[in-house]
Amino acid sequence: MAAPKSKATYPTLPTYKYAAELIATAKKIASPGKGILAADESTGTIGKRFDDIKVENNRANRREYRRLLFTTPDLEKWISGVILYEETLYEKTEDGKTQLIDYLTKRGIVLGIKVDLGTKHLPTTDDETYTQGLTDLDKRCQAYYKQGARFAKWRAVLRISGNTPSQLSINENAYTLAKYAAICQANGLVPIVEPEILMDGNHPLAVCQFWTEKVVSTCYKALSDNNVLLEGTLLKPNMVVPGEQSAEKKTVTVEAVAKATVQALQRSVPPAVPGITFLSGGQTEEEATVHLNALNALSLGPRPWALTFSYGRALQQSVLATWQGKAANVAAAQQQLQIRAKANSAAALGQYKGEAASAQSQKSLYVENYRY
Repeated sequence: MAAPKSKATYPTLPTYKYAAELIATAKKIASPGKGILAADESTGTIGKRFDDIKVENNRANRREYRRLLFTTPDLEKWISGVILYEETLYEKTEDGKTQLIDYLTKRGIVLGIKVDLGTKHLPTTDDETYTQGLTDLDKRCQAYYKQGARFAKWRAVLRISGNTPSQLSINENAYTLAKYAAICQANGLVPIVEPEILMDGNHPLAVCQFWTEKVVSTCYKALSDNNVLLEGTLLKPNMVVPGEQSAEKKTVTVEAVAKATVQALQRSVPPAVPGITFLSGGQTEEEATVHLNALNALSLGPRPWALTFSYGRALQQSVLATWQGKAANVAAAQQQLQIRAKANSAAALGQYKGEAASAQSQKSLYVENYRY
């Protein structure tokens, strides 16, 4: 009599408690013609912005500036999500009766939260960095979810030089991003995966494309290894541009930037990812809009993901310059946010015609070795 066949055994497959919610949230953020306002500047970083307009960096001024942003009329027409700093997620108006986030949630804008704790030197490398914040991230995500946040942001930083990015730096940042993403999803937050290659350097466009492909591809290998549900994530990469000190900087065309950027993503980003929300990375307000428009308007082959924006400086620079810390300027400052948000919304659809261009919007936002 033949021996009974043993039952086949298979590895335990991952389960995703929040799968349906994560997917729905990611799709909502990546809605056609909408993008993210990154208002997650740390206390120190917003202090630098305030220094430029001679405004004291105190809690009251931070509160009033963010209230200016969040109460901008019609913001929900162009902005699907706002990334917050922890202080802002819990902040209330001066009378204590209203939470700042209520101005966003009542209009259907999704709340995001910056969860990384900044960068530190990566030992044995040429001034490369890793990002801190994994310890107790699960507990913080649980608290942020309870407060209403539904997506998160974590910034990894890489740079191009003769010695960098090293494989150590690429791997360290990719796998840290993947661990962060897995922890976020386990606690109900859509993770934005942000491997930013800085604009610093004298490298040409082709070199930036090469490293962007390598870095992003490594991130998706790490995300797969950590069982991250790609449909419940967003990618926030740099656009492919020549280094700020490159001879190509003044001659590279918008079309060349768009082609290199899309090609890099076609080679590295799975189609399961619902949206790519670009960082501006020190481009001028107008550059960031024009390049985003070209990514969507030109015939560049298959683009299975929404190509949109997650801009901080490129949405806020004109706002700050107009506001100057004065209550009398709030309406005019909000109008500037409307102009830039509307322009980038059009660019996300490939329909921007340059109507938001101004002298202010073409001022440089580049900061060497940008940290926040």
